[in-house]
Amino acid sequence: MMRSLLTVLLQVAVVVCAVARVQVQQTSTLESPDGRYVFTFTQRGSQMLYDLSFNNKVIVEKGELGVDVDNALLESAMGIPRDLFPNWSESLVLKTQETSRHSDRWTPLYGENAKIQDRYNQLTLHFQTAFVEGELVGSYDKRRDYRFDIEVRAYNEGLALRYVFPENDNGLFLHIVGDRTSMRFPTGTRAFYEEWAQGPYHLAPLKEWPRRSERPLLLHQANGIFTALAEAGLVDFVRGKIELKAENELQWKLYSSADVILPFRMPWRVIMCGEAATDLVNHKDLILNLNEPCTMDDTSFIRPGKAIRATRLNRADIYSVIDFASQHHIDYVEIDHGWYGPETAMASDATKVSADMDFDIPQIVEYARQRGIGIWLYVNQRAMYKDQIAVLRQMKAWGVVGLKIGFVQVGNQMWTTWLHNIIRACARYKLMVDIHDEYRPTGVSRTYPHLLTQEGIRGNEEMPDADHNVTLPFTRFLAGAADYTPCYFTSRKKTTYAHQLALPVVYYSPLQFLYWYDSPSDYHGEDELRFWDEVPTVWDESIAIDGSPGTYIVQARRKGDDWYVGVLNTNAARNVIITTGDFLQRGAYTMELYTDDPTLATRTCVHKETLVVRAGHEFTIHLQPSGGAAMRFTPKP
Repeated sequence: MMRSLLTVLLQVAVVVCAVARVQVQQTSTLESPDGRYVFTFTQRGSQMLYDLSFNNKVIVEKGELGVDVDNALLESAMGIPRDLFPNWSESLVLKTQETSRHSDRWTPLYGENAKIQDRYNQLTLHFQTAFVEGELVGSYDKRRDYRFDIEVRAYNEGLALRYVFPENDNGLFLHIVGDRTSMRFPTGTRAFYEEWAQGPYHLAPLKEWPRRSERPLLLHQANGIFTALAEAGLVDFVRGKIELKAENELQWKLYSSADVILPFRMPWRVIMCGEAATDLVNHKDLILNLNEPCTMDDTSFIRPGKAIRATRLNRADIYSVIDFASQHHIDYVEIDHGWYGPETAMASDATKVSADMDFDIPQIVEYARQRGIGIWLYVNQRAMYKDQIAVLRQMKAWGVVGLKIGFVQVGNQMWTTWLHNIIRACARYKLMVDIHDEYRPTGVSRTYPHLLTQEGIRGNEEMPDADHNVTLPFTRFLAGAADYTPCYFTSRKKTTYAHQLALPVVYYSPLQFLYWYDSPSDYHGEDELRFWDEVPTVWDESIAIDGSPGTYIVQARRKGDDWYVGVLNTNAARNVIITTGDFLQRGAYTMELYTDDPTLATRTCVHKETLVVRAGHEFTIHLQPSGGAAMRFTPKP
């Protein structure tokens, strides 16, 4: 029998503490609309605890909730003696609670799906600081109004919770020094540990963790459930990571302390579960749902597309790259680092082209515009920090369409706010944005859709192997778009050509950089690259069909009536069965299939085959070690 949305069991106990406060022990239960997620909150004395199950299987047991606030700061600001303001979370009592339901569908400006379902049940727990009734401390007489909320949302796609500090009449501010949110998992749980945003993955039992891990964090429990821990809605706050607290217990850790003025909402802590790892991939729109809708007045300048960079900074080579882009349906050319001088030097000025260059930006912009190409410019964080408004004004005057900010290191509150201010400023100057290096998305592209993509990934700049590539859809890409920068011809790659060919379908990025380490002269008319010429970067429907981290992935995506399928394999050969009924509608389709064939006497050894198929057609693809396959299905007239 389905449990009710909220089950409340009250047990009242008077506990005499140092502040002589009354504490209420209370248990509250919240379910997702489909009943598969069950969240239970319990306050026992001064502890806030929770349990979470999925499909009647234990996910988290006796996890802790709460926030740590530096009381010394409050003592100094308000004149409150320390013994009358104990540990923040331990000084709160649950006063009231409320539940609500929400269900709608919204249309993103672009994305992996044309429509996104936003449906959840919510439990809001209202806490209040407990002081001796009627006692005054100096001139401070608003202490009973100091409030704290925990918002919990149960979606069919996952569970999310955050801490909210409502506005108070006393105008208090907070110095937040810690997040107590912890997750105690059943024995035998393993996790795909990754220490930093561009680091490699290591699958290991929780007890073997050396340091903090990046998010999203993918776990595989002994009961077969795949669980992902993620952060959503990080705005002007501190980046969170995940630390080993005990052998089977993890805890959210803040990069540093944060100072906030009330009201304030901390980022969401997200737990997603699936019987199959592909369930997580198909539910990642949850991260967008946990962010604020876009309120921009003008989004007409936001145009997702494909891009290629110019690495040789002279007029002839830049023009050559623009011509190549025009011939191969690539929308943008990015002029990479060095155009304004050494990027690590504070003396370099990104409002003008270095005297060493033989071109100027307006000429490049005009040459590209005549060929239907937009120009992006790379600017290092140092140059932006010097005078960001001057840089943005100059880009707007030059006619540049986008800014790629490099060597960004986002962790503490100052740099997070600094970066978000630049994103907001770019909207005013009608510039699209790509962020590189140590920045992980948390869904804010819903609010600021001109932020097309970001790095924060071990991509083809580092040339990872196929095992890493097949792990990424189940880990990093759960957070949002990633600028992986696929290559094709470079000898540095550790995968096959068909593996690289499939990357723009498997890896979502509205701004999809192609040919990262390649030059136009590398292209010798390879027929299979028409697939890259025609592949979109945003989609109407996306379905992860099959696969698991470290083995393989089959990803299908639809644009209009056409379907594209990308398959990536790890370092061992295998056969994969594709059933077109998993994504095709009725009728006949022309299928173009690109696979690796080492027997071919061609430079890339990519075999192309054209077939007519219908929904329900089943065929087997043999994948080479570190190989892949790419497909396009077009309805027959």
